[in-house]
Amino acid sequence: MDISIFLNPVNKDLLDSNTLYLAKQIGNSIDFYNNDDINIEDYDIAIIGINEDRNSVDNAGCKDAPDVIRQALYPLYNHWKNVKIIDLGNIKTGFNIEDTYYAINQVFLTLLKNHVIPIVLGGSQDLTFPLYQAYENTGKLVNITAIDSCFDIGHDKEALNSKSYLSYIVLHQPNYLFNFTNIGYQTYFNDDDVITLIKKLYFDSCRLGNAHNNISLTEPLLRNADIVSIDISAFKASDAPGVKRCSPNGFLGEEGCQMTRYAGLSNKLSSIGFFEYNPNYDINNMTAKMISQMIWYFIEGFSNRIDDIPTPESEDFIKYIVQIEEQEEMVFLCHKLTEKWWIDLSFKSKDNEMCQRHHYIPCSKQDYDQAMHNEVPDRWWQYYQKLM
Repeated sequence: MDISIFLNPVNKDLLDSNTLYLAKQIGNSIDFYNNDDINIEDYDIAIIGINEDRNSVDNAGCKDAPDVIRQALYPLYNHWKNVKIIDLGNIKTGFNIEDTYYAINQVFLTLLKNHVIPIVLGGSQDLTFPLYQAYENTGKLVNITAIDSCFDIGHDKEALNSKSYLSYIVLHQPNYLFNFTNIGYQTYFNDDDVITLIKKLYFDSCRLGNAHNNISLTEPLLRNADIVSIDISAFKASDAPGVKRCSPNGFLGEEGCQMTRYAGLSNKLSSIGFFEYNPNYDINNMTAKMISQMIWYFIEGFSNRIDDIPTPESEDFIKYIVQIEEQEEMVFLCHKLTEKWWIDLSFKSKDNEMCQRHHYIPCSKQDYDQAMHNEVPDRWWQYYQKLM
C-alpha cells in the first residue's frame, strides 16, 4: 500500500537546516518524507507523529506533542552511521477517530512488513491499540510492555480510551497477544482487583520501587517485548512536568534512558511509542527534552544490536541444566558474548506453531541463581503455565 496518502510531511519551519542544525545533528542528517514516493525498505527506523487525543482521558492537548518533541530531538547529534532513519511526518487526523486508527494500522503494517521500526511521537495511549492491531496480519503472537504507573484495564463496558485500551487488547478477537508486561506500576493508583486479575492472566509486572532499586530488572522484561508503550506520566513531575496527571513519584529521566536503551538493544522489539506528553503543562520544554534523550538512547541501543536470540541450532550459548526437587528440570542459556540469560522451554516445540518464538524466555542471572537454590523462579512458572 502507498502509505503516503496517510501522511503529512514535517513542518517546514522545523527543517531550516541552514540556520538551525549542524551537519551531524539529527535534524540535518536523517531523511524526511516530502510528498515524494518512499522506498521505505531502505530504512531501519521511521519517526512518526500522531496528532490525536480524542480518546484521551482528561488530557486534551497531547495531540500537539510531536513537533515539540522534534524541536528537542533534532539538535541532538547523530552517532549512528549504520542506522538509516526517516521522519515520515505526522499521520493525517481522520474525520473521526476510527479513521485515524485505520491510518495508523495501515502505516504500521507496511513498516512491519518491511522490517522498519516505528518510533511514535505524541497522542494518547489508546493509540497502542491500533498499533497492536497492525500485528494481526503478521501471523505472530506478540508481547506488549508498558512503562506506566497504572494498569489501563478500564471498567466493565467502558469505551475505548487511554485508560481502558488494555482490556480492548486482551478481549480483541482474533487474539494474538501472548504476554503483557507492566513496568513501574504504583499500587495506590490501581484497584487491587485489577492487580489480582493481572496475576491470574499470568502477565508480568514490576513495581516502581523494585525497578528503582535495580533498574537492570527491567532489561529481561523489555527484551521480551515486540511493542513498548510508554506513558510519560510514569515519570516524576520534577523530570517530566509536561503531563496532566503528574505525580511526585515516578521514574527518573536517567532510568527512562536506560530502559529505552534496553529496548533498542532487543532484536525482538519492532515498535515503540511515547504517549500522553502534553506541551500545555511543560516547563521550558523539559519533558520534550527528556523524551528526545530517551529516543536517542533507543537508537543508540538499536545501533548496537547483536543477534542473541536462541535457536535450536545456535552454538553461541552455554547451557545450564538445573534439577529442582519434584519439578521438571530447568534449562538456562547464557549468551557467550552479551552474557544475557534465557529460560529454555523449547521442550514444548510440538505445540502451537505460533507459540514457538516464545519458547525462549528472557531472564536474569538472578533467576538461575534462584533455581540453583532449589526455588522455582516466578518467570519459569508463569511461562510454563502459558505453554501448557
